[in-house]
Amino acid sequence: MTLSVGTAAPDFEATSSDGRTVSLAELRGKKNVVLYFYPADFTVVCTRETCGFRDMYEDLASKDTEVVGVSFDDDASHERFRKEHGVPFPLLSDTGKKLADKYEASSMMSKLIGRAARVTYVIDKSGKIAGVFKAELSAKTHVEGVRDLLAKLG
Repeated sequence: MTLSVGTAAPDFEATSSDGRTVSLAELRGKKNVVLYFYPADFTVVCTRETCGFRDMYEDLASKDTEVVGVSFDDDASHERFRKEHGVPFPLLSDTGKKLADKYEASSMMSKLIGRAARVTYVIDKSGKIAGVFKAELSAKTHVEGVRDLLAKLG
């Protein structure tokens, strides 16, 4: 199944690096969700992308939107990354690559190098995918795309 605009987002439930339980089912009907997959903590583009979402998090939260970051890094790495950069939203460790598989954020190559593909999904309050952003080397594409799309969703 290819995930695209208008399709139902696959359910997920996971515990973030700071101990929060994050569940799409719990957010459905209440919040939009920005679910972004990124290759690795502490890398240039990933840090730029995460800090971009961090910088607009207050605005997103005021518009009933939760941001969730996902990579194959472990919880200890996520916590160091989160604390060093003041990240207020949950980071999920997908070491088993199950969430990445559900959301088409892994490929044979990404699994071989141990990194998720860079892909961002905007999931609306009804649980449908409202936007998909893919650009491996451009944090700006993801951050600005999310901002612009959420402004249209209202």
